[in-house]
Amino acid sequence: MLVTSTLHTTETTTSPEHRPDALLLHAPDGPDAAWWRHAVIYQIYPRSWADADGDGVGDLPGITNRLPYLRDLGVDAVWLSPFYRSPMADAGYDVADYRDIDPLFGSLSDATALLARAKELGLRVIVDLVPNHTSDEHEWFQAALAAGPGSPERERYIFREGSGPTGDEPPNNWLSVFRGPAWTQVQAGDPATGAKGQWYLNLFDSKQPDLNWQHPQVREEFHDILRFWLARGVDGFRVDVAHGLVKRAGLPAWDEASVMIDDHDGAGEREAIPTNAAPMWDQDGVHEIYRGWREVLDAANPAGDPAQDKILCAEAWVEPIDRLTLYTRRDEMHQAFNFPFLVTPWRAGELREVIAQSLRAADSVGAPTTWVLSNHDVVRHASRLGLPIGDPRPNGIGPNDTQPDAVVGLRRARAATTLMLGLPGSAYLYQGEELGLPESTQVPDDARQDPAWFRSGKTVLGRDGCRIPMAWEADAPALGFNDTGATWLPQPQEYRELAVDRQTGVPGSTLELYRTLLGARREHDLGTGGLRELPGYGDDVIAYVNEAHDGSHTAVLVNLGEQPAPLPSGRLVAASGELLGGALPTDTAAWVLLD
Repeated sequence: MLVTSTLHTTETTTSPEHRPDALLLHAPDGPDAAWWRHAVIYQIYPRSWADADGDGVGDLPGITNRLPYLRDLGVDAVWLSPFYRSPMADAGYDVADYRDIDPLFGSLSDATALLARAKELGLRVIVDLVPNHTSDEHEWFQAALAAGPGSPERERYIFREGSGPTGDEPPNNWLSVFRGPAWTQVQAGDPATGAKGQWYLNLFDSKQPDLNWQHPQVREEFHDILRFWLARGVDGFRVDVAHGLVKRAGLPAWDEASVMIDDHDGAGEREAIPTNAAPMWDQDGVHEIYRGWREVLDAANPAGDPAQDKILCAEAWVEPIDRLTLYTRRDEMHQAFNFPFLVTPWRAGELREVIAQSLRAADSVGAPTTWVLSNHDVVRHASRLGLPIGDPRPNGIGPNDTQPDAVVGLRRARAATTLMLGLPGSAYLYQGEELGLPESTQVPDDARQDPAWFRSGKTVLGRDGCRIPMAWEADAPALGFNDTGATWLPQPQEYRELAVDRQTGVPGSTLELYRTLLGARREHDLGTGGLRELPGYGDDVIAYVNEAHDGSHTAVLVNLGEQPAPLPSGRLVAASGELLGGALPTDTAAWVLLD
């Protein structure tokens, strides 16, 4: 059901005063800041957004048809997950041809039409790029298999002789992120000739062989891919596994699991071991690669017009935050997802700490902080925040697992988003979060498609639950995803009451809350504002003042305590839930334009 609230525009009760001498966490950007420094970008997972041809899988024409919805929502840009030609072993993150569209999604002409329509609507388009690995059906990898050991073709990937007397054991003990060995054997050892068994590295699925980024052909190929899509009008690239391209020399053994980032139970200090301790992640050599990419993108904007900037955004699951910041130095990437913020438990002190650390680290290199709460790889935050605080972050939720508290989860999710969109910097939204869509916890085992499910022996649920097709119309086939009722993953019953048509124009609906927040964020320049702490509150209340360059001050508050918190004097712009006697209840956030 919907959580309703009334978004007041009346004067609030008097409470703690704003003091301009309060601790400054972040200085404001200038009024002419480049678009990407404050943009709100909406992620579309093409399989699950809109299906124009009715085959049960979303496609590019379906996206194009629904773009006006995003203009009306109030976002600045769209990020499209992969649509390239692929055998779909990992839902398109196994790319066979980076310069073509998979027929499942449409054609290059459909991509051209999508880009043109987005431009008409004032929406920029960012596309996914997958540089750590290709598909095993990529022409380069097929040539490598045919050419044999020691060939130039194999040098573009990471082939090694195996260990053991005949080389029939993996070259080292690395494990795949998707579980199981990170090596796949392609040739057995031959005791008669002394030839050792041959293996290739796959940090993810065996159908995703890792590229050798020390090879100059690999580097030039991706420069050309960047130019190909820039010439077709894209505005930037989200870079998949950006921290994984370079492996430590010698590929030394690693006795820990190969994970993108450790789960934290929030019970104390986070692990002090930096991500780059693992020989497959966050090695310093990646930065030289991205400096080369930045040169390619800068060349696409020869006039240096900030409005025409083409951008790079790193998916880099890197800790500590200071390591993450290295990706956004002025000659590298423009943005890097703030995953430390995403994984922080719902505790006021830890949220305040990660926000302060994030702003301080980004400011040290002149970059914006890029906030995010949900995406296609993690449990949706409307469900994640409904789990017991302090439990490890799950990789999927099944029917036999602890079920999230749907009411608490949605209330906290609305508050978390209100906090996030009130902070300076850029922010990413994941499709359907503006409806309050929860994780689907009832996906049948025989419907699961995530490779982690199969590689783990069907013990790791994976990410299917956050990738369910979008809910557009409550009473239409497939909830308006298409006209046939076919869906590649089943839609849970609770999505029906959360459909776009059930929330549009309904005061207090999650969709209308997002529209209000996005409109007010733009009106009050919150993305480019400075941020100060707002004194006078207890430890359980997060309280800031976002200071715009026009002199206006907007208080951003979240109450994580048990008692209602008073609001400062001013006009209430938005609230994530109903107020209680003019005060902010538990797990509720608000923006107040201060007097």
